[in-house]
Amino acid sequence: MAAFSLLRAFASKVNLPKNAINQGILVLRSNPNNALQVVRQMSEHRTMHIKPSRWSWNRFKDFMHFYIMLGAIPAAFVITYVNVFIGPARLAEIPEGYVPEAHEYFPHPITRWLAKHVHKSYQQEYEIMCHHIYEVEYEQKLRQAEKRIKQKMEEKQDTQAYYYQPVSSRHERSIRDNAQTDLEMSGSN
Repeated sequence: MAAFSLLRAFASKVNLPKNAINQGILVLRSNPNNALQVVRQMSEHRTMHIKPSRWSWNRFKDFMHFYIMLGAIPAAFVITYVNVFIGPARLAEIPEGYVPEAHEYFPHPITRWLAKHVHKSYQQEYEIMCHHIYEVEYEQKLRQAEKRIKQKMEEKQDTQAYYYQPVSSRHERSIRDNAQTDLEMSGSN
């Protein structure tokens, strides 16, 4: 009965007819949580439950299924084809004078392909690291040489370098003439 009085109070606040509940415009329904729910009932006893939109969730699911299937179906076909028709590699004698490459030691064809085309071999990784070490050492040697040069220049103070800003006299005459004409026009000496 408390729910009916609450519903009547709600109906009076929203300018509905006073007998809206009795006429069937508003209907009290119980939902699974045993709470009373107000449902707007249109003609022919059809009901429209007001709930949040599921458009974003449905769009996300559509995109997720599309992109998973875009990658999963071709990958499944490739993996099945490789496992059924090619299969793992078999051990065999290495011919005279032939040096196998790093990717040829892997037994599975997909792993071999990844090792050959995607991942770097151990030799490439080693050479990249050696080059990085060489570059770092070279930069350190350059910094040490620059530091020694600066120290010598501070000691002797007789060379043109970091502590001397050279001035070009190329435009000095025109700058002096412009300054002189400005002084003459201003009238002060």
